[in-house]
Amino acid sequence: MKTIHYYNRNAKEFAEGTVSIDFHSVWSRFTDRLPVEAEILDFGCGSGRDTKYFLSQGFRVNAIDGSLELCRIAGRNTGIEVKNMLFQELAEIQRYDGIWACSSILHLPVHELADVMGRMVTALKDHGIIYTSFKYGTFEGERNGRYFTDMTEDTFADFLKQFHNMMTEDQWVTSDVRPGRGEEKWLNLILRKK
Repeated sequence: MKTIHYYNRNAKEFAEGTVSIDFHSVWSRFTDRLPVEAEILDFGCGSGRDTKYFLSQGFRVNAIDGSLELCRIAGRNTGIEVKNMLFQELAEIQRYDGIWACSSILHLPVHELADVMGRMVTALKDHGIIYTSFKYGTFEGERNGRYFTDMTEDTFADFLKQFHNMMTEDQWVTSDVRPGRGEEKWLNLILRKK
């Protein structure tokens, strides 16, 4: 809950720092794998930046966030209702063609991450995809008022072994795109439900 409190307290500043970032190269790696008019879950939508883009491309989007303040901001930015809920509350079955979890589920301790990943897999249609990203490394714990679970290619591969119907279809490492943060690395992953 400490992480959610952080985002509620800092929602305006966080949104202003992320809403205008050009994410086209990552969006396209995700959307190019989706059918026309696919249904997407933006899982931890933050400012609503990605939801707004997906809607502009003709996709159907549901957006959720654990921070009520970010839900309000994202709702204003996207023009859709953004649901305030925790990752652990996801309970849909085979609904989504794609789940977008950009810099979001990394806030879960690894022991909670497995349950939430299981919920994401259940909410995906067969052959659906998940995009997710983690700060690159092996750290797990509190950093700057929020909880983080970092991942490398190897640690994520080990984590994914418990989900026999999921495979890593694409992975790549990027530098942080925010000004002054280029030394921070991110592990980007696209997973496919078999």
